[in-house]
Amino acid sequence: MSQIGDAIPGFILDSDSGESVSASGLMGRRYVLYFYPKDDTPGCTIEACQFRDNLPFFGNLGVPVFGVSPDPVKSHGKFKKKFDLNFPLLSDPDRTVIDPLGLWVEKTFMGRKYMGVARTTVIVDKTGKIEHIFSGVKPDGHPEEVLAYLNAPL
Repeated sequence: MSQIGDAIPGFILDSDSGESVSASGLMGRRYVLYFYPKDDTPGCTIEACQFRDNLPFFGNLGVPVFGVSPDPVKSHGKFKKKFDLNFPLLSDPDRTVIDPLGLWVEKTFMGRKYMGVARTTVIVDKTGKIEHIFSGVKPDGHPEEVLAYLNAPL
């Protein structure tokens, strides 16, 4: 698992709009990468919709928000349209960011073990280093938790 102060892994990921977003292109900006398991599932929908509803507050701080999952761009597009999401969803099917951050983990659901994304949010500072990590995220109320952190004095 990456730690606070580590450089964010270099990435170029496709967004739901078909445009690419890269770590180098975001250099000089503080931003939020929230990692979620799967489009259009209950917890992921709650979290995405709450980021959507709070996006003006992130905008006031000049901090863009990006949702990241291994789902394909097409799935992201449907999810974004269905819930009128107002921020980019990035597709990481090869886990080029998920793996180096240590977010591809064994999970258990109803006694069945499988591999999936650990719901985690990473704040990246203007120099491309990990400023803060929210692990074990509970979807409901999480965007407000991120905003509280961003609004706290550095």
